[in-house]
Amino acid sequence: MLWIKALHIVFIASWFAGLFYLPRIFVNLAQETDAASHQRLLGMARRLFRFTTILALPALVFGLWLYLGYGIGSGPGNAWMHAKLFLVILVIGYHHACGSLLRKFENGRNQRSHKWFRWFNEVPVLLMLGIVILVVVKPF
Repeated sequence: MLWIKALHIVFIASWFAGLFYLPRIFVNLAQETDAASHQRLLGMARRLFRFTTILALPALVFGLWLYLGYGIGSGPGNAWMHAKLFLVILVIGYHHACGSLLRKFENGRNQRSHKWFRWFNEVPVLLMLGIVILVVVKPF
């Protein structure tokens, strides 16, 4: 199980690296006025979203493997796991929202400002903070 845990951590870190950087590209896309630079940033965002999606899959599979292998989630003292799983669902939703925002940029329909994307960029930091605290501290 330690190998699975190690792989889970590596893929989670890699997935989050993409979730940290993709909205930063959105900030630049929302500000860019030069067509060539806009297309370059759009290509970067497409590739990063695709790669980040690929990284999310083994992260989730290894997490499910750990969840089933350790039998965590039932019994007293495991409420932290339910809270963590809720936050993981929010991370998946955030990933999906990034894909939706990317499609809006691709179709020229972005309505959000670079300032909005700067705030949006902070969401995965808060989600990761919550998840790490729940897993390490197990407060309930």
